[in-house]
Amino acid sequence: MNGDEKLITKICIIGAGPAGATTSIFLGKLGIEHVLVDAQEFPRDKVCGDGLDLNVVRVLNHIDPDFIENEMIRSPQNFTASSGLRFILGNGNHVDIDGSNHESNNIKSVTKPIFFVAKRSHFDALLVSKINRNITSLRLGTKITNIVKTENRWKLTGVNSSGNLEIDAAFIVGADGDHSVVLKHVGERKIDRKNYAGALRQYWTGVTDTHKNNLLEIYFPESLPLSYFWIFPLPDGKANVGYGMASEYIAKKNINIKKAFDNLIKTDPVLKDRFKNAHADETIKGWGVPMSGSSRKPNGDGWLLVGDAASLVCPSSGEGIGSGMISGYVAAKFLERACENNDFSESMFLHYNREIHKRLRMEEKLFRFANAVPVWAFTKGIRLILSNKHFKYWFEKKEMPKWIKTAYNEKITVNFH
Repeated sequence: MNGDEKLITKICIIGAGPAGATTSIFLGKLGIEHVLVDAQEFPRDKVCGDGLDLNVVRVLNHIDPDFIENEMIRSPQNFTASSGLRFILGNGNHVDIDGSNHESNNIKSVTKPIFFVAKRSHFDALLVSKINRNITSLRLGTKITNIVKTENRWKLTGVNSSGNLEIDAAFIVGADGDHSVVLKHVGERKIDRKNYAGALRQYWTGVTDTHKNNLLEIYFPESLPLSYFWIFPLPDGKANVGYGMASEYIAKKNINIKKAFDNLIKTDPVLKDRFKNAHADETIKGWGVPMSGSSRKPNGDGWLLVGDAASLVCPSSGEGIGSGMISGYVAAKFLERACENNDFSESMFLHYNREIHKRLRMEEKLFRFANAVPVWAFTKGIRLILSNKHFKYWFEKKEMPKWIKTAYNEKITVNFH
């Protein structure tokens, strides 16, 4: 260790994942100086499904209108572009929702990718590289070990390879995930099993029968309700393969999801032949998924939470990168207002909770409904809905084009009142 350091700032962001990096990027665009710390150096692995949805695309277009084209479409070695979804039923039948099939006046109108898949080791490092170092004091490889509030200031202590770090801040942003040190300090680190899931990831090479348009595959095994298995295609013939299940059901049925995942790959008639000549590139890795719909408080006097720390994973899809990045954008807008008024009290963030959740309310209702009906009804309902030709038409011809238009053309709005 070479020496200690002390920083004084208005805002300190803890965590440089997608939510924290997004907060920092937009604060930088607003010219608001701040400190950003993360316990890891980048690039680093993050256990995740690696799917980037249209919420991600929408925020990236706000960062730079050319971001998608220059950084993703032109980088097929790091990003796989996908035009839609393939839902696989327990009997092996599948329903393809392919945005490239949408036509208007006989002209293909969906020319933008609907999803991307990229390893978090690459995507997160790419976002961090977009942070304005002239505005942001970035301290990677720095672990925050203690947080103390004295009057209207925060005293944070941390450690890195150079020595000890002390940060004096008026406001802190918890962007350091479900096990956030900020969450623990403000007393909000409680697991709500009704709005939580367990998930597994394993990278594979050589999984067969993937779609030519790289559709993201989601399989609903009828023997394991309230769960889904996924295959998301990555570059070079690789795939992110994973499995997730509602935590309340795991506890109720005492399910070993690692064993269930392994059995699906080896014995499930829908999957086993596709993995017969493939090989796993890593051991199975697991993580907890804090889903939107919990009672977690996302802000208070001198602090707020973004991303997983705020429990913002979409409960119907398990996707949390996009909702986390939107929360980072919203947080930056609220912080701009607080800085203008030099007021970091809770009253300045009165409607922050509403603004970060308003795009998730329908998904929360659907998830609560799915958990309320009998298991047999849930399984039958999934099969009936996905097998209905009207569902495919609505999703592919109506809903998906609307999502694309919103992501690529519409500005994210933030209402303070």
